[in-house]
Amino acid sequence: MKRILRSTREIKLMRRAGLLVWKAHKLVSDLVTPGVSTKELDQVVEDLFKQHDAIPLFLGYPGETPFPAVTCISVNEEVVHGIPGDRTLREGDIVSVDTGCKIGGWCGDAAVTHAVGQVSDETQKLLDVTQGVLELAINLMGTKNKWSEVAIEMQAYVYDAGFSVVEDFVGHAIGREMHEKPQVPNYYDEKRFKGDGDFDLRPGIVLAIEPMVNVGTKSVKCLDDHWTIVTRDAKNSAHFEHTIALTNEGPQILTGPPSADEVIG
Repeated sequence: MKRILRSTREIKLMRRAGLLVWKAHKLVSDLVTPGVSTKELDQVVEDLFKQHDAIPLFLGYPGETPFPAVTCISVNEEVVHGIPGDRTLREGDIVSVDTGCKIGGWCGDAAVTHAVGQVSDETQKLLDVTQGVLELAINLMGTKNKWSEVAIEMQAYVYDAGFSVVEDFVGHAIGREMHEKPQVPNYYDEKRFKGDGDFDLRPGIVLAIEPMVNVGTKSVKCLDDHWTIVTRDAKNSAHFEHTIALTNEGPQILTGPPSADEVIG
């Protein structure tokens, strides 16, 4: 399978979408508090994307029913693809917000899981480990030759913490479209990486790396809304994601905060 490698110019263009996605997450972070509804969080992102003429990547995404919002908002045992609505956040909840947009034909995609007020020690550990395994993957992306080498260390990091890695959903390459090949697993399975399943880490590759980590079982199921994925044991799950470009200088977080000379929009 041919892997798409992006030029320095193309990565710079992708950074525009990445910056706006970062801004969306900053706005959401400032709003996450007990009593706010998931619909309110979604609305602030929708308004931001409209303000900058950005195309939301999630709204209308095809499925048994098209996805109805610009963000996926998943609370507590909800792993991914939660639909924003009237549910209000409560003290001790965790809420994962995943969103992406396209600007000038290029995509950015990122997710953050937030604590709502004070959370239990176990829940805070879950957040720390999930964010930590994403940071580990980003760092390893610049030192390993194959993605499988990164996946092995990601899995060990999570297992050593006593948690499990969701295997039903993985990351992906990203560029002109949100979901491009190759898929980017957060765990190692020999069968999955045989043949064409593994790929080289070369300058120009752009990946959306998105570990999903569960307190209990790795097993998940889909609710009757055809979108929301939950843990089978109803224990908490966390999700962090960045869009990362591998450059000659190392990994670049395209959905990270702006530098002093960067303008959002």
